[in-house]
Amino acid sequence: MPKMIFIKPDGDRVEVDAPNGLSVLEIAHQNADKVFLEGACEGSLACSTCHVIVEPEWYELLSGATEDEEDMLDLAFGLTQTSRLGCQIVMRPELDGLVVRLPAATRNMML
Repeated sequence: MPKMIFIKPDGDRVEVDAPNGLSVLEIAHQNADKVFLEGACEGSLACSTCHVIVEPEWYELLSGATEDEEDMLDLAFGLTQTSRLGCQIVMRPELDGLVVRLPAATRNMML
């Protein structure tokens, strides 16, 4: 089973199963007892609450962000050059071992 690692805001690393075809957001929700990634819009690309920071060595392996994703990322708290929305990163074999950081806070504009 492919794996991925979430680095929580406190620095704790959580390794979880990461089935191919699922998004990072879906994987986080499957592991909600260990990892919190909000995803207020449920992956419909209408918010930035599933913002993650991809470790630089993994960033280049991702498909490019769409213009819609970039627009939503502009609303994210703590945006970095390797920021992406977890709902837009879909696991595939090359991403086995992917490492993402969870930001310290999120902005939920949907409330």
